[in-house]
Amino acid sequence: MRAVVLLVTALCFTTLAPALPADEGMWLFNDLPRELLMQRHGFAPDAKWTDHLMRSSVRFNSGGSGSFVSSQGLVLTNHHVGADTLHKLSTAERNLMQDGFLARNTDEELKAPDLELSQLLTIRDVTAEVQAAVSADSTAAEAATARRAVISRLEKSVTETGRLRGQVVTLYGGARYHLYQYKLYSDVRLVWAPETAIAFFGGDADNFEYPRYCLDACIFRVWEDNRPAETTDFLRWSESGPQQNDVVFVSGNPARTSRIRTVAALQYQRDHALPATLNRLRRYEILLQQYSLRGTEQARQARDDLFSIQNSRKARLGMLAGLQDPRIMKIKASAEAELLDAVRSNEQLQALESAWQQVAQTSAERAEHSSGLPSVRSTLLQKAIQIVQLVDENQKTDEARLPEFSDASRASLEQQLFSDAPVYPDLEQVLLAEWFSEVLESLGADDELSRKLIDGVSAADRAAAAIAETKLADPEMRRRLVSGGPAAVQESADPLLRIARLIDPVLRAARDEADALAEQDRQAYASIAEAGFAVRGTSVYPDATFTLRLSFGPVSGYLQNGQQIPAWTTIGEAWQHQKQHSGQTDYQLPDSWMQARERLDLSTPFNFVCTADIIGGNSGSPVVNRNGELVGLIFDGNIQSLPGNYIYSDRQARAVSVHSSAIQEALKNVYLAEKLVAELGH
Repeated sequence: MRAVVLLVTALCFTTLAPALPADEGMWLFNDLPRELLMQRHGFAPDAKWTDHLMRSSVRFNSGGSGSFVSSQGLVLTNHHVGADTLHKLSTAERNLMQDGFLARNTDEELKAPDLELSQLLTIRDVTAEVQAAVSADSTAAEAATARRAVISRLEKSVTETGRLRGQVVTLYGGARYHLYQYKLYSDVRLVWAPETAIAFFGGDADNFEYPRYCLDACIFRVWEDNRPAETTDFLRWSESGPQQNDVVFVSGNPARTSRIRTVAALQYQRDHALPATLNRLRRYEILLQQYSLRGTEQARQARDDLFSIQNSRKARLGMLAGLQDPRIMKIKASAEAELLDAVRSNEQLQALESAWQQVAQTSAERAEHSSGLPSVRSTLLQKAIQIVQLVDENQKTDEARLPEFSDASRASLEQQLFSDAPVYPDLEQVLLAEWFSEVLESLGADDELSRKLIDGVSAADRAAAAIAETKLADPEMRRRLVSGGPAAVQESADPLLRIARLIDPVLRAARDEADALAEQDRQAYASIAEAGFAVRGTSVYPDATFTLRLSFGPVSGYLQNGQQIPAWTTIGEAWQHQKQHSGQTDYQLPDSWMQARERLDLSTPFNFVCTADIIGGNSGSPVVNRNGELVGLIFDGNIQSLPGNYIYSDRQARAVSVHSSAIQEALKNVYLAEKLVAELGH
């Protein structure tokens, strides 16, 4: 194994306490730091251990991670990862989000309308093939087109419609490319979910905080050929869970980190991108809160979107606070200066210095062109845009299509597009009206496109008429339109399709511009990565890409405001937490727990923290011990972990998990799910 880099690099990042050994890194499964693990923790996973954990892990298309926990296809993840499906399966008469659910047998399991799980099977380095497709004298647009074509061919080569899917993953900003092959599961059924009151105990106030007392867990099952799937790779269940200072391993799909980014790129995030995103999130948070006040049913309809927005808002506030901390920016600037000095002093590397200037230029261009059409939150308008673009992309060769419309992505796209998940007209109307208002503010009310979109009435009236008249809520209508091709879509008088046709050229132009900037960045970061490899060595982990990674670290509490925060909480302490917040709705344990108190072992560990390096997307990740047994379930990070998008520290930042014993104890003594408990790990 190549020597593992522990020093600060511009390619990765440094810790806030560099003198301390930090278990930093979201490592590739095909390039784990075995020497480091042996040196630090006396354990180096072999290929059998690694391959088993990789194949026991899954990715949710709704965002998040999970793991197989039985030989009959049971999948464990977070309640908040499963919330999208819980929301879609709920009705005014049966609120699964609020009341929870338990299937006593497989006949009672509820099929998710559009949930897809991906199991990683193989990884292959295809860097040479991708890089060979781009000539040195290509423009950014030409390079992007050529790269897209070869990636499409590679993905298609390992894709079998509806069963296997290929994905080329860009690593180190563009210095490396790996081809991942996934097995797809599109028949996914809900088995168990607790009530939101215990899954999200403490509500938004406790989100990203610690200590916590949450059963943020739920269980699905994958089916094949109309019967429970037989899964040969699954995680055994630990009898006791982790102890203080035990090293644990997190296998999940962290979404995106920005640790390779230059100082100029981080300044753009700090001063432009993140503030703009936060303004939109706050806007829609207020909108959905107001909609929820209309009544119980409206609150149920908006609940999943509102939680997602509140979670994103709080996470991004933490990211922004990190970038606004002069100490963090000083560390990043110092690391960048160190690498640049090394580049300038080496004649063979000096040509790479221009890469930093290129990123500064693209960052400045993004700041200058930040206005435009706002992103769409209306589900029906999103589907209208997909239909308009899909029938157009279908006329192109697979290599020329936008990635989401390629043959490799087709089955997943159609599962979402033709989903029969419920759509709520009143909520759609509110979201569409707000989008119209955003367009007027962004482009100006007198802009030609604004006038065409509003069509001589107010934003509210335009949205009301469009939602009342559209037929796109019917999945069969969406199918007929796609089957009819461009003629059917162009001739349709559906108001949402008319809107989609109006904005499609603008969306495509904006995408072309963004893709060109992204290609320039890709080439620049490839050079920056190569400089880092040359100066520091090649055994460093790449930024997260919502693909499978392994993180690790000991179970350990931390010191905060002079107080020692324990590594874990207990089930009994949840009642104390409720008492301390008496009268506050988010701190009221559900009736099932109140009635089960005498049956529960109150000393059972509930939640615990470790130093593993995680980020959004790791939600639902299994936490395993060195025996590969499941000991916990990642569901959050504490507030100190939020700058982890840019920099890592193990001083106070912690990953928060549900303890395996708590899940088993609750299933057995609260939900009386003995049959399900017996299946876990078997």
